[in-house]
Amino acid sequence: MISLNESHNIDEVCLNLKGWAQHIFLVDSYSSDDTIEIALSHGVHVVQNKFLGFGDQWNFALENLNIDTPWTMKLDPDERLSDELKVNLRNEMLKSNSTAFSVDRRLWFMERPLPIYQNIVRVWQTGKCKFSNVSVNEYPIIAGNISKVNGNLEHLDSPDLEHWLKKQNQYTSLEAIIAFEQGELSDKAILFGTSLQRRMWLKKIFYKIPFRYFILFLYYWLLCGVWRAGTVGYIWCRLRTDVMRLVDYKRKEMKIKAINKENF
Repeated sequence: MISLNESHNIDEVCLNLKGWAQHIFLVDSYSSDDTIEIALSHGVHVVQNKFLGFGDQWNFALENLNIDTPWTMKLDPDERLSDELKVNLRNEMLKSNSTAFSVDRRLWFMERPLPIYQNIVRVWQTGKCKFSNVSVNEYPIIAGNISKVNGNLEHLDSPDLEHWLKKQNQYTSLEAIIAFEQGELSDKAILFGTSLQRRMWLKKIFYKIPFRYFILFLYYWLLCGVWRAGTVGYIWCRLRTDVMRLVDYKRKEMKIKAINKENF
């Protein structure tokens, strides 16, 4: 795991992993709360490293932590493994010939589960993974085949809306910098490529699409079925759309400031 001021999550995630994970490692970005103290009380191996970007931090973890188990799992402090996922992962690790495993991560918002599932790669044979060196939305690059394991990885996200908004403000700033500087994406932007490459293609052209925010809201609300979550689902759809809008506004602000700087 990597962390910055995650004292509200560390205790529960360590309890969730107790008896299942052989070792827990934490790369902390110099938290100012009780994150480290709580982690150490659970026997977690803690190191600190200056945060330069998510890809950089995860690669630091893979390159510098003394991981001696046959399998490694990437986990965020606000995520919890269901009992089904624990059992299935353990069984697959013992018998599978795969290099890595993907799992379904279910999103939660305002302490309610949403009908949003993301299939993500989270477990791999130790030494067979590195991360795309991007500031945000890093992606694991696996040297080998990947198979899916059933069971939910519950993403509890923020404890309250204020925390969620602060986190999204940080993420949108990083995304805006990438867009303004036309920085490197997690993969090539190819329409008919892999699922990741298609996402990168959509990400690259998103801000050129007419009525994009309305279309995005409908995508979440209707196609993803978030309407089933009622009021909480509606709020999440609106805010997720606003997050994309904020990236665009921040990018435009950077462009305006750059023009002003050139003119004076």
